[in-house]
Amino acid sequence: MAVSLATRAELDVVLSLAGRTADPAPQPVPVRSGGFGGVDGLIRYLRDEAIDLLIDATHPFAARISANAARAADQCDATAFALRRSAWVPVEGDDWLPVHSVSQAIAALGAAPLRVFLATGRREAHQANAAPQHHYWVRSVDPVEPPLTVPHVSYIHSRGPFRLADELDMLQHHRIEVVVAKNSGGDATYGKIEAARQLGIKVIMVERAETAGLPVVETVEAALDRIDHFVSSLMNRGV
Repeated sequence: MAVSLATRAELDVVLSLAGRTADPAPQPVPVRSGGFGGVDGLIRYLRDEAIDLLIDATHPFAARISANAARAADQCDATAFALRRSAWVPVEGDDWLPVHSVSQAIAALGAAPLRVFLATGRREAHQANAAPQHHYWVRSVDPVEPPLTVPHVSYIHSRGPFRLADELDMLQHHRIEVVVAKNSGGDATYGKIEAARQLGIKVIMVERAETAGLPVVETVEAALDRIDHFVSSLMNRGV
């Protein structure tokens, strides 16, 4: 979406990043990085920068900032909507066990030692410490800090998108028996789900919590249409 908006001379665009990735991908629009200091800080930012339109395009599991965005936009009388890619759904051949949290996913692994591909991101990887009998392969963009305390863990530092062929090779090479993943949706990380299906590997899937507050679109194209409508309404009012 940033690429699509970068050439729009009538728009003054700023992209906000959480600041949790040490080396984020370069962007074609101005970037601010780091938190706002809760909903009150976000309200101040929107007012200080005279923001007219707020787009919540955060990760589907970033519930706190999404809730703050909805409250802040309402307080500032700013137009706002969320871009939320649709969740994955199981298809024929998938072997999914749905759970509601990473901690539930770790508990669902059971007592017998397993070879586990943990693809939940580094922030919640420490939940695996509760089940040290398993051998974990943990994939994240940045290192897991502090490292896990389990005796058998390997770290894979990599940034998506991940190709199906590479995911098949990785799961087979490490003889993975279970994949633990978050239902983040989208194409960039779906390869592991398709690979698990082809190899007959169980997936313990952490499902999203319900979110409320802002109207939602599911594609960049729909978001751009909504932006165009917003800009047109401003021009019609002479703003």
